[in-house]
Amino acid sequence: MRLVKQLMVIINPHSGSVSKDGIDATIRHEASKYSLSTDIRFTTAPGDATRLAREAIEKGYYGVVACGGDGTVNETARALCGSGVALGIIPMGSGNGLARHLNIPLTVTGAMKVIAEDRVLDCDYASANGHPFFCTFGVGFDAEVTYKFNKSEKRGLATYLQTTVDEFVRYQPEVYTIIANGEVITEQALLIACCNASQYGNNAYIAPEASIKDGLLDLTIIHKGSPVKLALAGIDLLTGLVGKTAQATTFRVPEVTIVRRSPGPAHIDGEPADMSDEIRIKCHPGQLRLFTTARKSQFRALLSPQIPFISPFVLTMQDIGYRIARAFKI
Repeated sequence: MRLVKQLMVIINPHSGSVSKDGIDATIRHEASKYSLSTDIRFTTAPGDATRLAREAIEKGYYGVVACGGDGTVNETARALCGSGVALGIIPMGSGNGLARHLNIPLTVTGAMKVIAEDRVLDCDYASANGHPFFCTFGVGFDAEVTYKFNKSEKRGLATYLQTTVDEFVRYQPEVYTIIANGEVITEQALLIACCNASQYGNNAYIAPEASIKDGLLDLTIIHKGSPVKLALAGIDLLTGLVGKTAQATTFRVPEVTIVRRSPGPAHIDGEPADMSDEIRIKCHPGQLRLFTTARKSQFRALLSPQIPFISPFVLTMQDIGYRIARAFKI
């Protein structure tokens, strides 16, 4: 008799911009193809996914599936670290950074097939002042964008890009002290990103070479520069070339301390957070079990450097140019 594996599926009905109506029935249908038993739960408030994942551990479930965006994945995964219970992902968020890094399909059918294949890897996670993250952590410009984006009534890529443009015009780079690999660096930077995975989401690569299995974090520093140079650095992020320009410095660290002048905003897996003036970040190797695909992840930049910009990106870049010209009277 074939043993039925039991999964708890945690659905965040408010993640992303796509309706979740009927998604529970779709998940059950797909799971039944592979003789998987599903206990489906919906979150109603922050912290629910963590609480439900802990319940699944206590009841001895085979795996826990996060159905939502990177915030839902974070809440779920933080309970599973070190437990031996594997995490599955059904990507339903705005960016889906970790799922894209792992090459997990952005459909229920494809994502459930990955889980059914039962290819489980021991992967890294990281923490910032004890707060776990699985994709990216950052301070500076991207943290400000995250804060403003999460206050917006509208979601989706277009809103995120517009928020980025609005913040770009007014943002002033900060001074940071970075302590890593036995060195101390003082730098005025647009942003500092600590990356366990390669991208923010939507194939915007902040650390194109990052791996979640190497026991290291990829640290990316975008240096202070002229408005035009910083706008070009933003385009480099969208084309996946951010680590190959003079405007950015990248290196790998097992841990790093970032010191800034005062406490302020940060982002943890795309969610806003308040952090102190001293932030200690550490990689925790092999502590999270993940259902992953056997297919090798392919590099897919949001924009190709070889093709013309297309809507809505061309409009966004034009908007940046117009605003820079107005602000600096070019």
